[in-house]
Amino acid sequence: MACPKLEKLNQFYEQFSGNDSVLIVINADPDAIASAIAVKRLLWRKVISVTISNINILTRPDNLAMIRILGIKMIYFKDIDISQYNRFIIVDSQPDHNEKFKYIVPSVIIDHHPEKSVLNAPFIDIRSNYGACSTILTEYLIAAKIKPSVRLATALFYAIKVDTNNFERKALLKDIKAFQFLFSFANINLSRQIEHEDLKIDFLKYFKIALNDSYLKKSKVFIHIGEVTNPDICVIIADFFMRVNTINWSVVSGICDGKLVIIFRNDKLIKNAGNLAKRAFSSIGSAGGHINMARAEIPISKIETEVNTKDNKKVLKWIISKIEKN
Repeated sequence: MACPKLEKLNQFYEQFSGNDSVLIVINADPDAIASAIAVKRLLWRKVISVTISNINILTRPDNLAMIRILGIKMIYFKDIDISQYNRFIIVDSQPDHNEKFKYIVPSVIIDHHPEKSVLNAPFIDIRSNYGACSTILTEYLIAAKIKPSVRLATALFYAIKVDTNNFERKALLKDIKAFQFLFSFANINLSRQIEHEDLKIDFLKYFKIALNDSYLKKSKVFIHIGEVTNPDICVIIADFFMRVNTINWSVVSGICDGKLVIIFRNDKLIKNAGNLAKRAFSSIGSAGGHINMARAEIPISKIETEVNTKDNKKVLKWIISKIEKN
């Protein structure tokens, strides 16, 4: 009886020939980047060429550190001539996750997010119970009897760590086994270096705003930092305040690209952050997440009649009122 993992690998390989030029298109984050370079390794010497292309502009310091430290090469999607490729792959995403995916017709889709629409591709491997797409690709490498390089193993190791939140989020025993396998080949010091490189010098001014204008209520902190160049700063500040021993909830918001972005963090001992975000904001924007972390994004056009979005104090008061009603 054939091994299911080997069967899946063989089905994957059947999608390609030695004359193919392959483009892997990703919405780049650690899991997507690691999965993409794993696919590139699987196709080494089996196709003419493999290129990785990111549809998003990378701004998060840890993502940039991962690319720099591990020497990962990607080309921004707008700079790609897709006519030069005849096979397309999407990993850690699905076509309806971003409008830019509409420009390609994927031959392969590999992902761990829930399948929300009917997918049409010759090869589809969706495992929504897995904690990381990198776990799926690690299983492919094992089935192919490929010993990962230090660079590849470190990328996959770090990605599983991030996407499972150090195994505090949803994960399977398979995620743990993949993590253990990669541990033998990864450079843990490089992984730690990537993980800790999460601040840019121009982010520091937002910490000053957060410290001066934070609103504390019992064990909760609420902060609105106004216009931001990058919503990732809201994530970093929300995580920072969760390190304060008297805080068990942090809610940090900012305005970027015409949207109010609200980040939720908690210690998992009280309410479910994802459910709270949905109840409070899903009627006017996108909202959801996990038990201890969540996010809401609301178009400014939908709330400008309710609150003066130029007044940070009024926006903060509005956010608190919406949350406290739920």
